[in-house]
Amino acid sequence: MSHLLTRRRFLIGSTLGASALTLSGCDLLEQNADVAAVIRSAEKLTMKAQRLLQGPDALAREFAESDISPSFRVNGTSVPDSEEYAALADGKFAAWRLKIDGLVDRPREFSLADLKTLPARTQITRHDCVEGWSAIGKWTGVPLGILLSTVILKPTARYVVFHCADELEKTLDGSGRYYESIDLIDAYHPQTILAYQMNGQELSIGHGAPLRLRVERQLGYKQAKYIMRIEIVDSFAGFSGGNGGYWEDRGYEWYAGI
Repeated sequence: MSHLLTRRRFLIGSTLGASALTLSGCDLLEQNADVAAVIRSAEKLTMKAQRLLQGPDALAREFAESDISPSFRVNGTSVPDSEEYAALADGKFAAWRLKIDGLVDRPREFSLADLKTLPARTQITRHDCVEGWSAIGKWTGVPLGILLSTVILKPTARYVVFHCADELEKTLDGSGRYYESIDLIDAYHPQTILAYQMNGQELSIGHGAPLRLRVERQLGYKQAKYIMRIEIVDSFAGFSGGNGGYWEDRGYEWYAGI
């Protein structure tokens, strides 16, 4: 167990170090393509090494009810600042719809009630934040793989992009809106769920209501909250900085495996 914890701390520390480098030296990265290329190639090597050692289906550790943290900090946005989201929240998300489209044969929309009729998974896992804190929570939701099977992915599909309601920066081009992505290996992993409950209660707004991603083998910033739309794509070329996520466009690693 001590080996696992040491490795986890090392991975979190490595991510923090890389993030600090890129965020404090954004101008350097923008001006020096070689530096950015080295960082990206190292990230790909880390991903390949982790998947080789762990295997694509290895499970993140799950805990007992007695291990659930008495408090679980809200990471990122505490409430989206938009009239659309406020109206949905006022109506207890009855009018909210999850759209799944992109490289699929059968685009679909699901209400929260629809999602709750599908097979659910409950898991008690640890959330590791890139800021250095951790907490254990109990999550219930629908496995992402089940939803993807209903829309039928096209052969060119490679990534799942999550479009969210929160906007961390007010920008004219929309690049300040939060989004995240994972590849199909993580999308079909049994512990990758779209959670609508936390600790046996309906998901709170602070923790991402009505729906948030739980991809348990990655760091906290990958756990996208306030999901509004899922888009299946073959590349990130058309998204903001082209790196697959809000924080990734600002220097964080795309594959934040732990």
